[in-house]
Amino acid sequence: MSYMNSSAGSGSRTARRTFEFGRTYVVRPRGKHQATIVWLHGLGDNGSSWSQLLEGLPLPNIKWICPTAPTRPVAILGGFPCTAWFDVGELSDDGPEDFEGLDASAAHIANLLSAEPADVKLGVGGFSMGAATSLYSATCFAQGKYGNGNPYRVNLKTVVGLSGWLPGSRYVSNKIGGSHEATRRAASLPILLCHGTGDEVVPYRYGERSTHVLSSAGFRNLSLKTYEGLGHYTVPREMEEVRHWLSARLGLEGSR
Repeated sequence: MSYMNSSAGSGSRTARRTFEFGRTYVVRPRGKHQATIVWLHGLGDNGSSWSQLLEGLPLPNIKWICPTAPTRPVAILGGFPCTAWFDVGELSDDGPEDFEGLDASAAHIANLLSAEPADVKLGVGGFSMGAATSLYSATCFAQGKYGNGNPYRVNLKTVVGLSGWLPGSRYVSNKIGGSHEATRRAASLPILLCHGTGDEVVPYRYGERSTHVLSSAGFRNLSLKTYEGLGHYTVPREMEEVRHWLSARLGLEGSR
């Protein structure tokens, strides 16, 4: 599946980039279908590995959709191409942000969710770069639009981010704080962030910083779970936290 985005370049020229997304893996609910969550992998990974992990999570009422990011050159890898939801250089508040790539991935997620039944609760989650894209989707939901101004039409009910960060954090408060409707939507969205203090790839301070920025922007239903010594990977107790949190926030039946 491809997504084409247009943005004004220098002068009157228009730059167009087409993003070719990879294979999507689906884990179907074993019980009554109450929620659908799009789950996003990290840099260089694919949807298959997470679909296998999520299939073993005792949440029988959730349908998991695990897409695969486009393969593209990534600045932090010296331009080496690999699967990535957007381009990223060094993690820094002052660095450039690939909003075109972020918008394309957020739109791809929204397209996947928009096909779900009207009575099913919708969410997005992910690990590392997938978590970053999920948090960007949360800001699009609150604003009611993508960074390029196109309307964001999916009614998110939950967001989960493991070992991630918030892209474009320096702009979030101004974009959301200036609108009562955006602030209301932000306050309505439950967000769970989990981060290990031993993370050598996305240091724990980025999880803390993201929590602070989101809270300041109006995301009131926000929780940061800290895991002492945990590196850039997930462990069963973290996934158990995710299970309990989703069961409670989404009001799922038959989850123990």
